[in-house]
Amino acid sequence: MEVLYACCCGIDVHAKMLVACVLKQGQKEVRTFSTMTEDLLRLRDWLTQLGCTHVASESTGVYWRPVFNILEGTLDVMLTNACDAKGDKARKTDGIEAEWLADLLRHGLLKPSFIAPLPIRELRDLTR
Repeated sequence: MEVLYACCCGIDVHAKMLVACVLKQGQKEVRTFSTMTEDLLRLRDWLTQLGCTHVASESTGVYWRPVFNILEGTLDVMLTNACDAKGDKARKTDGIEAEWLADLLRHGLLKPSFIAPLPIRELRDLTR
């Protein structure tokens, strides 16, 4: 299959931690980060140092929001529905899930979820 993105990342997000897998020229690198702001900034710095341009994450509850908000201005972030990124659940670990997302992304096989523009999201947060 054709590779659309030379360096991309898949992120498996949980409440207190996330696992990121970067695929770059046949190499993979997996790291775990907490979901605290300081660690999310370290994630962003790590991704930009590697030359990562695109990131994919599943829309897990509301856990994706801080990750998306921190990465949004720097990288092209795609949020996808978990149903669209189903892998082999028999061997599922966080690292495998992150790698699967990155692989689907690099070949253009993920469908992005709709995310309202920032002004609309801010207005929604104020009215909730």
